[in-house]
Amino acid sequence: MNETAIDGWGDASEVTEKLIGSWSFNRLIEGQATMQGIATFTALNEGGLAYREQGHLKLLDGTELEAEREYIFSNSNGGFEVFFKENPRRLFHSISLSASFGGELSGSAGHLCNLDNYQSSYTFLADGRFVVRHVVSGPRKDYTMTTTYARLS
Repeated sequence: MNETAIDGWGDASEVTEKLIGSWSFNRLIEGQATMQGIATFTALNEGGLAYREQGHLKLLDGTELEAEREYIFSNSNGGFEVFFKENPRRLFHSISLSASFGGELSGSAGHLCNLDNYQSSYTFLADGRFVVRHVVSGPRKDYTMTTTYARLS
Protein backbone atom coordinates (compact mmCIF):
# COMPACT_ATOMS: atom_id res chain seq x y z
CA MET A 1 0.00 0.00 0.00
CA ASN A 2 1.18 3.49 -0.77
CA GLU A 3 1.42 5.36 2.55
CA THR A 4 2.25 8.98 3.19
CA ALA A 5 2.97 10.98 6.36
CA ILE A 6 0.91 13.96 7.45
CA ASP A 7 2.41 17.25 8.53
CA GLY A 8 1.90 16.87 12.29
CA TRP A 9 -1.35 16.61 14.19
CA GLY A 10 -1.43 20.21 15.43
CA ASP A 11 -3.32 20.70 18.67
CA ALA A 12 -6.09 18.47 19.99
CA SER A 13 -8.84 20.45 18.26
CA GLU A 14 -7.34 19.67 14.82
CA VAL A 15 -7.12 15.88 15.10
CA THR A 16 -10.54 14.90 13.74
CA GLU A 17 -10.10 17.17 10.70
CA LYS A 18 -6.74 15.52 9.96
CA LEU A 19 -8.29 12.05 10.13
CA ILE A 20 -10.40 12.62 7.00
CA GLY A 21 -9.32 10.21 4.26
CA SER A 22 -8.17 6.60 3.94
CA TRP A 23 -5.81 4.70 6.21
CA SER A 24 -4.27 1.24 6.09
CA PHE A 25 -4.35 -0.58 9.40
CA ASN A 26 -2.71 -3.56 11.06
CA ARG A 27 -4.41 -5.04 14.12
CA LEU A 28 -3.22 -7.57 16.67
CA ILE A 29 -5.77 -9.19 18.97
CA GLU A 30 -3.32 -10.83 21.36
CA GLY A 31 -3.64 -14.59 21.51
CA GLN A 32 -6.60 -14.60 19.10
CA ALA A 33 -6.17 -13.02 15.67
CA THR A 34 -4.60 -10.48 13.33
CA MET A 35 -6.34 -8.17 10.88
CA GLN A 36 -5.24 -5.97 7.99
CA GLY A 37 -7.45 -3.60 6.08
CA ILE A 38 -8.51 -0.11 5.10
CA ALA A 39 -10.28 2.44 7.31
CA THR A 40 -11.96 5.54 5.93
CA PHE A 41 -13.01 8.70 7.76
CA THR A 42 -15.64 10.70 5.86
CA ALA A 43 -17.05 14.11 6.86
CA LEU A 44 -20.77 14.04 7.74
CA ASN A 45 -23.20 16.83 6.75
CA GLU A 46 -24.34 17.27 10.36
CA GLY A 47 -20.73 17.44 11.59
CA GLY A 48 -18.40 14.73 12.77
CA LEU A 49 -16.87 11.86 10.86
CA ALA A 50 -18.16 8.49 9.73
CA TYR A 51 -15.56 5.76 10.38
CA ARG A 52 -15.73 2.54 8.38
CA GLU A 53 -13.18 -0.23 8.34
CA GLN A 54 -13.03 -3.33 6.18
CA GLY A 55 -10.40 -6.01 6.25
CA HIS A 56 -9.18 -9.56 6.46
CA LEU A 57 -9.33 -11.14 9.92
CA LYS A 58 -7.10 -14.19 10.42
CA LEU A 59 -7.74 -16.32 13.49
CA LEU A 60 -4.96 -18.29 15.18
CA ASP A 61 -6.37 -21.57 13.80
CA GLY A 62 -5.87 -20.22 10.26
CA THR A 63 -9.52 -19.35 9.60
CA GLU A 64 -9.81 -16.19 7.49
CA LEU A 65 -12.88 -13.94 7.53
CA GLU A 66 -13.94 -10.62 6.05
CA ALA A 67 -14.74 -8.13 8.82
CA GLU A 68 -16.05 -4.58 9.06
CA ARG A 69 -16.90 -2.04 11.74
CA GLU A 70 -18.42 1.46 11.82
CA TYR A 71 -18.34 4.33 14.33
CA ILE A 72 -19.11 8.04 14.39
CA PHE A 73 -16.37 10.43 15.59
CA SER A 74 -17.37 13.85 16.88
CA ASN A 75 -15.01 16.72 17.68
CA SER A 76 -15.10 17.81 21.32
CA ASN A 77 -13.24 20.42 23.34
CA GLY A 78 -9.67 19.12 23.55
CA GLY A 79 -10.28 15.83 21.76
CA PHE A 80 -13.14 13.77 20.34
CA GLU A 81 -15.98 11.42 21.17
CA VAL A 82 -16.57 8.03 19.56
CA PHE A 83 -20.14 6.77 19.15
CA PHE A 84 -21.47 3.40 18.06
CA LYS A 85 -23.20 3.75 14.69
CA GLU A 86 -26.71 3.32 16.07
CA ASN A 87 -29.86 5.39 16.08
CA PRO A 88 -29.96 7.06 18.52
CA ARG A 89 -26.21 7.35 18.87
CA ARG A 90 -24.68 5.70 21.92
CA LEU A 91 -21.36 6.93 23.34
CA PHE A 92 -18.46 4.48 23.28
CA HIS A 93 -15.96 6.87 24.88
CA SER A 94 -14.81 10.46 25.13
CA ILE A 95 -11.09 11.09 24.56
CA SER A 96 -9.32 14.19 25.91
CA LEU A 97 -5.95 14.62 24.21
CA SER A 98 -2.80 16.07 25.67
CA ALA A 99 0.64 16.67 24.19
CA SER A 100 3.35 14.22 25.13
CA PHE A 101 6.97 13.55 24.28
CA GLY A 102 8.18 14.40 20.78
CA GLY A 103 5.06 16.10 19.45
CA GLU A 104 2.70 13.20 20.07
CA LEU A 105 -0.88 13.59 21.26
CA SER A 106 -2.48 10.96 23.47
CA GLY A 107 -5.59 10.29 25.51
CA SER A 108 -7.52 7.46 27.10
CA ALA A 109 -10.96 6.56 28.43
CA GLY A 110 -12.95 3.69 29.86
CA HIS A 111 -16.26 2.12 28.87
CA LEU A 112 -18.30 -0.46 30.74
CA CYS A 113 -20.25 -2.79 28.42
CA ASN A 114 -22.46 -4.98 30.58
CA LEU A 115 -19.84 -6.43 32.93
CA ASP A 116 -16.89 -6.13 30.54
CA ASN A 117 -14.55 -3.17 30.97
CA TYR A 118 -12.88 -1.48 27.97
CA GLN A 119 -9.84 0.70 28.66
CA SER A 120 -8.97 2.49 25.41
CA SER A 121 -6.05 4.69 24.48
CA TYR A 122 -5.27 6.72 21.37
CA THR A 123 -1.75 7.86 20.49
CA PHE A 124 -1.20 10.20 17.54
CA LEU A 125 2.47 9.79 16.60
CA ALA A 126 4.74 12.55 15.32
CA ASP A 127 5.31 10.62 12.06
CA GLY A 128 1.59 10.88 11.17
CA ARG A 129 0.54 7.36 12.19
CA PHE A 130 -1.78 6.66 15.09
CA VAL A 131 -2.35 3.72 17.42
CA VAL A 132 -5.56 2.65 19.15
CA ARG A 133 -5.32 0.14 21.98
CA HIS A 134 -8.25 -1.51 23.76
CA VAL A 135 -7.64 -3.59 26.88
CA VAL A 136 -10.82 -5.55 27.56
CA SER A 137 -11.47 -7.53 30.72
CA GLY A 138 -14.51 -9.05 32.35
CA PRO A 139 -16.51 -12.21 32.69
CA ARG A 140 -17.14 -12.57 28.94
CA LYS A 141 -14.09 -10.94 27.34
CA ASP A 142 -10.37 -10.84 28.08
CA TYR A 143 -8.02 -9.52 25.39
CA THR A 144 -5.82 -6.66 24.25
CA MET A 145 -6.32 -5.28 20.75
CA THR A 146 -3.77 -2.89 19.23
CA THR A 147 -4.34 -1.23 15.85
CA THR A 148 -1.78 0.90 14.02
CA TYR A 149 -2.97 3.22 11.23
CA ALA A 150 -0.94 4.80 8.42
CA ARG A 151 -2.39 7.31 5.94
CA LEU A 152 -2.80 6.17 2.35
CA SER A 153 -1.79 8.65 -0.34
